[in-house]
Amino acid sequence: MIHSVRWRLFLSFLLVIVVAVGAVAVFVSRTTSSEVQRYETKTYDVRIHRVGTLLAAYYLERRGWAGVEPVVEQIGQLYNQRLVVIDPQGLVVADSHGMMDVGEPAEFEPPDRIIPIMAGQISFGAAVISPGGPAPPQGGGAAPAEEASVSDLSSSINRYLLWGGLLAVAVAALVTLFMSRRILLPAESLAQAARALSRGDFSQRVQVRSKDEFGELAIAFNAMAADLERTEQLRRNLVADVAHELRTPLSNIQGHLEAIRDGLLPAEPATFDSIHEEVLLLARLVEDLQELTLAEAGQLTLLRQPADVADIARRAASAAQPPAEARGLTIETDLPGQPTTAEVDPERIGQVLRNLLSNAIIHTSEGGRITVELKDEGHELRVTVADTGAGIPPDDLPYVFERFYRVDRSRVRATGGAGLGLTIAKRLVEAHGGTIGVESELGKGSRFTFTLPKKAPPLPHDLAAPPNDEDI
Repeated sequence: MIHSVRWRLFLSFLLVIVVAVGAVAVFVSRTTSSEVQRYETKTYDVRIHRVGTLLAAYYLERRGWAGVEPVVEQIGQLYNQRLVVIDPQGLVVADSHGMMDVGEPAEFEPPDRIIPIMAGQISFGAAVISPGGPAPPQGGGAAPAEEASVSDLSSSINRYLLWGGLLAVAVAALVTLFMSRRILLPAESLAQAARALSRGDFSQRVQVRSKDEFGELAIAFNAMAADLERTEQLRRNLVADVAHELRTPLSNIQGHLEAIRDGLLPAEPATFDSIHEEVLLLARLVEDLQELTLAEAGQLTLLRQPADVADIARRAASAAQPPAEARGLTIETDLPGQPTTAEVDPERIGQVLRNLLSNAIIHTSEGGRITVELKDEGHELRVTVADTGAGIPPDDLPYVFERFYRVDRSRVRATGGAGLGLTIAKRLVEAHGGTIGVESELGKGSRFTFTLPKKAPPLPHDLAAPPNDEDI
């Protein structure tokens, strides 16, 4: 638990808070102590200045130091310090603590502070303030308590700062714990959904709770889960479609052979022609699957060379003319008179056009028209194969380039092949660096359009050797 992101986040935030609060507390404590000391020093200077002023006024009023002893004792009690007054000759006039006799020479230590007692330029003596010595003979008063409260100000402030800092850390820890849970809740939901996804439950989705990075991660996860669910469905459909496409010719071959063996069918050329047709269908299906696998793996070999794409389109339309006429269809071409050269594999582009034309012939009714159009758009060529057939339903339009996808769910052979022609055409166009798309309207026909760059950069898989059959 201590290694979880929540606790690491909590401890990190808490450490930052403790360091921040501690640094502020230390700074404020030191600053406060310094300010209190400066305040006490300034106050002390003002007080000793008042002592000098008060004694000078007493001397001027009394014309001497007679009777000054009680005043000096009161001042010593007021400030809780020893006060000694001496005359200009250095003889003791009065001692608040009674430690030196009047008239004796005064003796002082360096910590004592000597304050001149003057009026203008005339000196009447000096007042010596000493923090040392025994307590004054008189007892107590309110002044010492006031002095104690001033001296304890710094420690009181530091104590309150300490309690305030501890309270701030406690509150910050609770808020951090709450916020870390709120922040990491989407991550926990993602982890739970990812574990379910790894067990094969592709229906898992997470709720998008925010628009931050975790929200973007949740959106990306949902998109990934949807893609995986769709891929899994496509995989299942692929297995079912391959099995269906293989089952039909194999069943026909098996049926013919069993009939010949049982003597129900004569072993004559017509029977073998029928079996041969089914074998060719199987071979064509396997070849298409192999070609599609190579294209999707990026290992399809393209023999690019400068070629006239208009001539390729013209020959593909000419080859499709007999099956089109057999169905009562017309093939028209709209091709440039001058050569339209591009760096392509002529055989592969011819295969794309043959697949598109074959698809158009199958899905166009008798009396319909198929048009092959080529336009030079500067840096690329745009080729279009349009028909006047029944069109493609809008719900099926996004999936027409998928493997084994057919609009006719019954998969009757008369309405189409195995469903690989358009997929192979898409892969071949993309291998050339182009794009392919379709537009269709029910009852009006479809338009398949693909583009080819004139100067396509060589792709790494152009130079790759085709894999062996064992690699497929």
